[in-house]
Amino acid sequence: MGSRRFYTCGVIFTCGVIFLLLSSFLTAATKPSPSKDYHFDSSISRSVLENYLSRSISMEGLLNGRGDLNDNIRMLHHTGAKFIGRSICLWGREAQLLDNFARAKEQVPKVLADDPDRILEACIFEIVTIQVEQVPVPAWAFSALGLPVEHRNFRYANMIYPDGRFQNQWGKDASVPDVSQPETRLWFYFLAASYIDLGFEAIHYGQVELMNKNDPDLRYWSETLSLARSYAQTRGRRHMLLCDAHTPGGGFLRDGRLLLDFHAFPLRIKEQTGQPQKAIKEQTGQPQKAILELGFSDGLYRRSKGGLTPSGWTCDHLPYLVELDNYGVSAAPGQPGQGHGGFDWIWGYDEITWFAHQTRPYRRDWLRYAWNWVRKVDSSAWLEMPGSRTMTSPLDHKKWYYANEPGPAVPEGLGDEEAITAIWKAASEGRKP
Repeated sequence: MGSRRFYTCGVIFTCGVIFLLLSSFLTAATKPSPSKDYHFDSSISRSVLENYLSRSISMEGLLNGRGDLNDNIRMLHHTGAKFIGRSICLWGREAQLLDNFARAKEQVPKVLADDPDRILEACIFEIVTIQVEQVPVPAWAFSALGLPVEHRNFRYANMIYPDGRFQNQWGKDASVPDVSQPETRLWFYFLAASYIDLGFEAIHYGQVELMNKNDPDLRYWSETLSLARSYAQTRGRRHMLLCDAHTPGGGFLRDGRLLLDFHAFPLRIKEQTGQPQKAIKEQTGQPQKAILELGFSDGLYRRSKGGLTPSGWTCDHLPYLVELDNYGVSAAPGQPGQGHGGFDWIWGYDEITWFAHQTRPYRRDWLRYAWNWVRKVDSSAWLEMPGSRTMTSPLDHKKWYYANEPGPAVPEGLGDEEAITAIWKAASEGRKP
């Protein structure tokens, strides 16, 4: 009896240990990944910044009438997007500016109510047109720049380069502004403060190097960004403004201090007309293959400058985003070998238009390939997913890319949101997408 009791107890003890070990294993296996930290106020740590960049998506025109707002909010929620790039994106057409502000005032709260952690990015681009003369200059903008208050509208002629450089660069009476001109800085401050009041917490300043030809020591860009940040300290949702721009030179560095919070640049995609790309599965429909290659064109990979950031931490290389850019179409759309000519055409298209023309399986695999390639080549770089973007496609007359699932709300949706969701989910779980 004694030995039998001992045997029975031993079996029970052994089974209990096995049960506990199995329970621990199952708990560890099913335990959700720790949630990312998206908290910041007045400054932002590198880890929190990169949490946002790792969930960034370009949603051009989200808050200036592009697409179906409700379905876009649904998609952002579904994918878990946190940094919403180019969400108000106005290229010229300043006569419509105040109407766009009024619409954004109604729509921004709806986007943020779905997820208050989101950062919405506005844009101030390398363009100014004669239409600025229809926009009144508010008294507070004069005061902030220490200028005498006047009752007048903005002056186009006082914003462009006095020597005629880049005049009519974007068409008649549409030029590159010169940041050294007081009127330009007045305009930029008005835009930045207006966006901050609307709830935007980031601003993309476009091709900043086109606008600083009379600003070799970056004095005027430093002043411009400092004024915007000062306004955000008292009026911003979380008391700060994140500033970024396209930086082909690696970024703006002045006396060891970085002027931008993060950098941004196109992916710089290289068309591939030779052997099939091994990293991407063969698909039907003969996709127009393309790859990423270190050293191709002026890609920013491993060239982002480091220094002291506006938030007070230092880095060897400032974190940055790479995106599927839009810049037009070649003289022979859909054909390879168009050369550069100042642009990196991929099968005759810009980056987003090329991407939109591929099959859905190829786009899915290519996004996964691009995510992994970028993270492997440069740990400071993050792929900004395509969500909504201008495209130029004269052969089929399509003018916009939507990642949304196709349906009544977005009949032209290409259904890439599932691919984006899967990549981000795998990355958050520590798996290779």
